[in-house]
Amino acid sequence: MMTLKDLKPGEEGTVISIGEKCPMRRRIMDMGVTPGTVIKVIKVAPLGDPIEVNIRGYELSLRKSEAENIQIQR
Repeated sequence: MMTLKDLKPGEEGTVISIGEKCPMRRRIMDMGVTPGTVIKVIKVAPLGDPIEVNIRGYELSLRKSEAENIQIQR
């Protein structure tokens, strides 16, 4: 299964699910990353962390560890 971490800058996908139930999952969903939402990677820092994305018309930075928990479908 593909995760948000696997997308390259300029690519987009639809969120299918967000990892296990834990405080991080709740935090990610509170930021607007919910199943069915289209998310586009804007840029990735040189060491791969953080990842800047556009979702629902605003830009958001996510840690690599958070992006690994977000499953994506292209």
